[in-house]
Amino acid sequence: MNRRTVAALALTVTAAMALTACGGTKPAPGSGSRAPADAFDPVKVGDGDTTKGGNVNVLMSTDFQTLDPGNSNYVQTANVGQLYYRTLTMAKEEAGKPPKVVPDLATDLGKVSKDGLTWTYTLKKGLKFEDGRPITAQDVKYGVERTYARDVYTQAPQELNAALSDDGYKGPYAKGAAGDFKGIETPDDRTVVFKLKQPFAEFPALVSRSNTAPVPRAKDTKLDYTNHPVSTGPYKIESYERGRAMKLVRNKHWDPATDPNRSALPHTFTFSLSTAQSTISQQLLADSDPTAITLDSAGGLQASDAAKLDQPSIARRTASGIIGCTDVLDFNTETIKDPVVRKALALAIDRKAIQLQYGGARFGKLTQSYINPQQRGYVPQHTDLDPTGQPKLDEAKKLLKGRSYPKKLVYGYADATPRFKNMGTSLQENLRQLGIDLELRPIPAANYFTTLAGKGMPDLARSGWCGGADSASVRTTIDPNLGPSVDGKTFGFSNIPRYHDPEISKAMYALRGENGTSEELGRKWSKLFDRAMQDYPLVPLVRNVTRSVVGSDVRGAQVGYFFGGIDLSTVAVASGSGSGSGSGSVARKG
Repeated sequence: MNRRTVAALALTVTAAMALTACGGTKPAPGSGSRAPADAFDPVKVGDGDTTKGGNVNVLMSTDFQTLDPGNSNYVQTANVGQLYYRTLTMAKEEAGKPPKVVPDLATDLGKVSKDGLTWTYTLKKGLKFEDGRPITAQDVKYGVERTYARDVYTQAPQELNAALSDDGYKGPYAKGAAGDFKGIETPDDRTVVFKLKQPFAEFPALVSRSNTAPVPRAKDTKLDYTNHPVSTGPYKIESYERGRAMKLVRNKHWDPATDPNRSALPHTFTFSLSTAQSTISQQLLADSDPTAITLDSAGGLQASDAAKLDQPSIARRTASGIIGCTDVLDFNTETIKDPVVRKALALAIDRKAIQLQYGGARFGKLTQSYINPQQRGYVPQHTDLDPTGQPKLDEAKKLLKGRSYPKKLVYGYADATPRFKNMGTSLQENLRQLGIDLELRPIPAANYFTTLAGKGMPDLARSGWCGGADSASVRTTIDPNLGPSVDGKTFGFSNIPRYHDPEISKAMYALRGENGTSEELGRKWSKLFDRAMQDYPLVPLVRNVTRSVVGSDVRGAQVGYFFGGIDLSTVAVASGSGSGSGSGSVARKG
């Protein structure tokens, strides 16, 4: 799933993580080639502390892309979202392992019909919205229905929608919409019945996506719903000043007896939404606010600060772990149309230099593919990229000889993250060797993925994916990133490269409707992905490792495998820390 993206959940633990994950807190690992064998083992801070009360102060360089669960394909929204919304099932994080899908609003993981085409869920008793109104099956259905209004919600999760039977539905706002949505039935207030086109083995993971969060129809304000989504979780939004600050307080109508998955220990969460990353790094390293954490990628740390993680006083405050997120460089296949030219660009890139911009091996492992051998259905992938990350300039130049190719390209980057700009500087030097001038164009971080999904998509852009609805399945990585649209006629909603090959995309669309086990179908997806990657629509860069420093009073801090940052559902603060008002002098800096 995309860091745009997708609150994805794994039904099984991959073999690689089973080998590296182990119990107990470990010292912070070293860096670079001298890193110990357990360099990627998870490290938790204050594990087991169940102190209740206080405030957690979350420092962020930018605002959330959205807080609307129906318009969210972003991991940061999924992380904070678990505090104020609930879904039929949910991803329960454990550091170093893919999340486990568990029941949330539903009593179990669902009951499937013999033909695999119907899944039935029963809501728990006693569920309420923040205003005390009971949550009904119709509210869950409406939450899904509104995500079909793709003209309104451009970043709505679509994996569930693509699996359901009613392709003709246009959402609840469409003029002349053909009646009620047929893909979901609600025979009573506690029963939700999903109708599928074809069996889908990982369906319990699909209904953990944010579009099964209940939405009361009367409170739906369309795009303005992001300002105050109606809470079903342990916290609700007390105040939200976009681009500045947000505060969550307890939702008195949340019943912990219905929710064993969220500890809900702090009284409040305050969010600073405009603190420069360099300031975040400095404040966390200096322990300026003992209750502070960050959700920024790589823990907000600057590459120049990486060595400080070895200091004992900082190491014991550093949560870490390898995560399910892989970063790639996307080529806009609508502007760079020739696959041979794209291959030449890919071979010219110094991926080792880009890894260094991430902070070296401490923060990212070079990878040759979006998918890996531990995922179900994986088949060997083929690429001419150097596995050590070195560029192949001579081969790149030979490919371009005699071909027509653009002499000027644009690389867009999220303006709040210095390493993404620095990555562009490295790319500039690489492409200059091919006679190509690369313009670096900053994009406001709060609008970054919306820009990539729209007409403003530059020629090159970085993105990341964190595993899809089931991070142990190759399909939930391949289909969103390179698959076709729901109707198969163009590229899909998360397909940033806009890749749509007449033969390969048609085969992917047909494969969505085939029967078989996750393993059997996964092999077919892997083979199609391998074929697609010979066209070089994107370049795999690094599989991310997060090391996130927290304040000295923060407890229960772990790096979420999917979230790529501190899991907000597990954190607490030491007794007496944080009054609930936030630390304004810290939160507003930058």
